[in-house]
Amino acid sequence: MADKEFRSGFICFVGRPNTGKSTLTNAMVGSKIAITSSRPQTTRHTIRGIVHRDHAQLILVDTPGLHRPRTLLGQRLNDLVRDTYSEVDVIALCIPADEKIGPGDRWIVEQIKQMAPKTTVLGVVTKIDKVSRDQVAHQLMAVSQLLGPEAEVVPVSAVKGEQVEVLVDVIASKMPEGPAFYPDGEITDEPEETLMAELIREAALEGVRDELPHSLAVVIEEIQPYEANEDMLEVHALLYVERPSQKAIIIGKNGSRLKEVGTNARKQIEHILGTRIYLNLHVKVAKDWQRDPKQLGKLGF
Repeated sequence: MADKEFRSGFICFVGRPNTGKSTLTNAMVGSKIAITSSRPQTTRHTIRGIVHRDHAQLILVDTPGLHRPRTLLGQRLNDLVRDTYSEVDVIALCIPADEKIGPGDRWIVEQIKQMAPKTTVLGVVTKIDKVSRDQVAHQLMAVSQLLGPEAEVVPVSAVKGEQVEVLVDVIASKMPEGPAFYPDGEITDEPEETLMAELIREAALEGVRDELPHSLAVVIEEIQPYEANEDMLEVHALLYVERPSQKAIIIGKNGSRLKEVGTNARKQIEHILGTRIYLNLHVKVAKDWQRDPKQLGKLGF
């Protein structure tokens, strides 16, 4: 068989919250780099996962979900999405096999058509392990109708690893021919501080009531060698919330919840860095930071 031309390019997964975008990113990259959560708006940064295959390199750009903005932060996140849409080679719309297509999906398709009329769009039916084959077939037809006849639609289960490689190949076939952008073995170009902050944020949001997601920002203050053990790193992180009541939720009774957050985040960070860390977490109230341009800037938005 003749060698296939090497292809490389950028792709972003879009879709309503909890449609399996981050899980799919992690499955394709083969490592946990995008935070996965059932809460809307948990992804704040354009985390790029890099998929290395013999015939292609795909750079996955993970955007915050598009939504109708209610705050200055929301507006800034939407602007980020707009910029991303127009700069990628492929946009893949994720729709779960177990949910009917709704107005939210149609709205996203409209936005894509307006913002990136020339970009190749692909349909991905996620979570196919949750439904029967008939239901999968039905959803494939529905997504095909939503996107139009020229768009390919691929069914996958990221959790079970079904069809993930098929999706990789389909995306690769839509990419321009060209060399790899990143050296082999690199899985993300995000600074380690960003990944750490995202993982701490994910651990803090786990199992918390709905009032928190938008109101939580994490900033890594410093990273230094740990005095008590030079083979370890000491990481200081600040968790910012908007109200004292939210601070109480994160800390929990006698600090029990914050301790649990620290333990969960530490395991994930150690896995990514490949080194043991001592994680020091503090919670601060920054009143209404999402609406204050000065504070938004300070927190990295």
